[in-house]
Amino acid sequence: MNHATLAEAFWRDGFLVLPGFFGSALMDELDGLIRQRFGDDPAFWHNDEFLTRARTEVIPWFPQAEGATPFDVIDGNEDLQKLTDAILGAHWQRLYCMVMFSKQGTAGQAWHQDCSPARSELHNLNRLVYTSDIHAEAGGQTVIVRGSHRFGLLPVGDPEGHFADEVVVTPSKGTLVLLHGHAWHRVLPVTKGNRVSTNYRAVPAGTPADITDVCVYRNMRYQFSTSKVVEERA
Repeated sequence: MNHATLAEAFWRDGFLVLPGFFGSALMDELDGLIRQRFGDDPAFWHNDEFLTRARTEVIPWFPQAEGATPFDVIDGNEDLQKLTDAILGAHWQRLYCMVMFSKQGTAGQAWHQDCSPARSELHNLNRLVYTSDIHAEAGGQTVIVRGSHRFGLLPVGDPEGHFADEVVVTPSKGTLVLLHGHAWHRVLPVTKGNRVSTNYRAVPAGTPADITDVCVYRNMRYQFSTSKVVEERA
């Protein structure tokens, strides 16, 4: 694996898709823990305002914060560490591990940026691990606008509309997707079965730990720590 070449591709496009990065046995173990934790019909975690305004019907779980040590194996993966080094540079920091669960029949996630693009050097890196297959016929694919990590602020508009140069990513079990926090991205509605991804977020050295507290949507900015809309966008 040529980490420097992959990092160059990441900085060109704002994302990388690496199928088969993780082994099947590890994915099955983690997926089993996730499914056991959520069951078939978990309650939503966010309030009704967020669910309605953000069109983002996803339920988070922070397994490492609850002592679920099997998830630590991903953090210790040597290739993942070296690839993160190549992308973020020395002394990058881990933020947290967040499982994202979407129930059948839910909206997925509308267009958003994980953090403000006001300063290009301040951003997060999403390191998304897929412990089970995403199937096109079931929905839940990730859509990314290529190169949009360099485009600045996500424009006001239809939360679920279309952009030129958008790329639909359909990860299989064991895939690693690396995604710049300023990139414009969304998740399509989940029409069949439940959707799972696990995000091992990281940041470059010197980045505030709360960089992802305020998320940019096409109709608002939302602060997760206060569960409030902090800016209307129209």
